[in-house]
Amino acid sequence: MRADLSRRWITLALVVWAVVAAWFVWTRWGQITWLALGDTDDNMRLMQVRAWLDGQAWYDLRQYRLNPPDGFDIHWSRIVDLPIAALILLFRPFTTEIGAEKLACGIAPLLPLALVMLGLGATVRRLVHPLAWPVAIAILLGTSATMLMFMPMRIDHHGWQLAMLSLTVAGLCDPRGPRGGATVGLASAVSLAIGLELLPYAIMAGAIIALRWIWDRDEARRLAVYALTLGGGAAAGFAAFASEANHAMRCDALTPVWLSVVVAAGALLLVLALVNPQSRGVRLALAVAAGAAIVAGYVLLFPQCLGRLEGVSPELQRTWLDNVREAKPVYKHPFRVAFPIVALPLVGLIGAALALWMARRDPARLRGWAVVALFSLFAACMLLWQARAGPAAQLLAVPSAVALAWVLVPLVVNHRRMAVRVFGTVGAALIVSGLFAGLILRWLPIDVPSPYVQRVNRANGRCASVTAMTPLNRLPAQTVFTFNDLGPRLITLTHHRAIAGPYHRNGAAILDVQHAFSRSPGQARAIMRRHGATLLLVCPNMAESTVYRARNPGGFYDQLARNRRPAWLTPLPLPKGSPLRLFRID
Repeated sequence: MRADLSRRWITLALVVWAVVAAWFVWTRWGQITWLALGDTDDNMRLMQVRAWLDGQAWYDLRQYRLNPPDGFDIHWSRIVDLPIAALILLFRPFTTEIGAEKLACGIAPLLPLALVMLGLGATVRRLVHPLAWPVAIAILLGTSATMLMFMPMRIDHHGWQLAMLSLTVAGLCDPRGPRGGATVGLASAVSLAIGLELLPYAIMAGAIIALRWIWDRDEARRLAVYALTLGGGAAAGFAAFASEANHAMRCDALTPVWLSVVVAAGALLLVLALVNPQSRGVRLALAVAAGAAIVAGYVLLFPQCLGRLEGVSPELQRTWLDNVREAKPVYKHPFRVAFPIVALPLVGLIGAALALWMARRDPARLRGWAVVALFSLFAACMLLWQARAGPAAQLLAVPSAVALAWVLVPLVVNHRRMAVRVFGTVGAALIVSGLFAGLILRWLPIDVPSPYVQRVNRANGRCASVTAMTPLNRLPAQTVFTFNDLGPRLITLTHHRAIAGPYHRNGAAILDVQHAFSRSPGQARAIMRRHGATLLLVCPNMAESTVYRARNPGGFYDQLARNRRPAWLTPLPLPKGSPLRLFRID
């Protein structure tokens, strides 16, 4: 049995993944049935796939049902569209079009989970024990933030990027230098072609490989292969997947800006690996010079990218981007939200420190654990920048948590006292998995959502539901003026068009929506007419609506919420109990 667990671990891990995937599809079948896509990005991803399957060009990623007639520029790539589209085409012969979409959206997010399990399994097999991979999968399945990225209907790109991150860690720990370098280079290139969210981790991975070479000259082959696959993979990703809009000198995707940086970095690292001087000091100096050259070139050639990569106006940054909750540091979130996110990364840091100490006499394992420790520390520090780093931080903490479990659990399991064996084992499992955080929160009467927050959460869910939206299809297709956060869901569930969604490249349209709801009724009407809108759709108590009321008392939306309706708006009937309010714009 132990031999099979080790020898056939990839097959067995995939069997575990299949069982887990089937379980999640079964338990979340209701969400699949109601096409309960998680957020605006998931809705926009489905619209992107629909447009492609309906004949939109491969390199044209504009969404023409937002901000008509010009459309809304989406800065993503087609990489994540491929598995969703393939699943839709697979299921089409057996069900309706919408049925095929629901099944695809339910299954597609689970596909990268298989890669994550394999990546983590390979890492712990190399650093902990050949039989440790089931423990890694068990801890992964208990993560509060990471697993959310793989749930059915979460079809946006985060799951695939986390999969590339897990492969990156596995490659960094691979004792075979060329294979490890190729794994890291290709995984980083794919991640960057998908999006720049994990750019800091890709930079960190490259820095770790360079540091390994600086310390050990024999790492030159790893560095050379990494450099070739990173630069070549990024170039191939740009050629195959970059949209027409991404050929501009933008800073928020794999455009010529970042392609130049990545290819240049790969070329310089390849030169360093080929030169490979004997002196460690010379290697350090050359690496520092190469890094300085890349930074200097970036600063001199792309000054437009020295600020926020989104490139939005100061007004939009102030009214929108600076207030995105997931972009705030984790310590600015309520304890009930922050504690479960940081618990496992903190456990991982303890486990990494213990593993480093235990591997101090084994140079090969010491190098591997040094990599994991550096990456885990980096990911934990990223939480102090943005809470959205939580899924990556938890993922990177899994190998170290496994190492801690491999030491701690046997101590209590083999204890001579039965009480210690029973309760100690349970306690150890809760600690090393980070699940203790959720249990503690159940007993702490803190950060309980207020009735106001509960009302907002209900409105956010109800207004975006199929039940609320589909009655709008009884009206002829037309342009609907609605909240930015409601636009992507509106065009997904109805045949209507909308003005905007929360996507930074379209700042003018986003500001138009904000200005219309914030300023006077006369100004609002002028903006709506300029966009050709004939219907106004609002959701009372939705989060975005509360912002307009709080910041702009007496503005158009505040008056509308107080039932002070201007004469140019005519109420239109909706089914009884609908959370929405619909008006004709005269």
